[in-house]
Amino acid sequence: MANIRSLFVTRLYHARLSEYGAPIDAQELETSCYSIAEDDEAGQAWCEREGYPGYTSYASLSDLPWRFPIFQQVVDCLDRHVAAFAEDLEFDLADRKLVLEDIWINILPEGGSHSSHLHPHAVISGTTYVAMPGGTSALKLEDPRSGRLMAAPPRNKDAREDRRTFVYITPEVGDVLLWESWLRHEVPMNMAEAERISVSFNYKWE
Repeated sequence: MANIRSLFVTRLYHARLSEYGAPIDAQELETSCYSIAEDDEAGQAWCEREGYPGYTSYASLSDLPWRFPIFQQVVDCLDRHVAAFAEDLEFDLADRKLVLEDIWINILPEGGSHSSHLHPHAVISGTTYVAMPGGTSALKLEDPRSGRLMAAPPRNKDAREDRRTFVYITPEVGDVLLWESWLRHEVPMNMAEAERISVSFNYKWE
């Protein structure tokens, strides 16, 4: 009898942000995202210059928790989620810890997308979801071995989730997703008429 087992498993953490810490007011968080986007002239200029659809504060603001207390509440929750994920991953952090490196807003309009990428120099990355209108794009995750599959045939359309080359996750408002930062991911085109809003972040080992 053959012995077949899985090796080198890729973990994905999916939870409600409010599972840890004080409940986050979703409407206040959404309003804060729009307020920051409206005032962030440097971020708007960067998006226009780089052809980024919609708005991101990634290249312009590094102090969201200082600007708006609700972002500090979000970070307080995220710290505990990241600690739980690190425990599941069985990281040996020694006398160091995982700390927030950066956090930024993403506002994706109809027709906007965010191409496939990863987050170098970080350990854990993730996103919490602020506005997910009906019909908006899911998060697309790519098998990290895809560049090495070479002559492998395609998977069956009904293949198990852990056998697929791409997995699509459709989170709800108030969800948080975490993954190891080397995992390639993208946001396909937003087909909804309303804007898709999320807050993404990186944690580093310090």
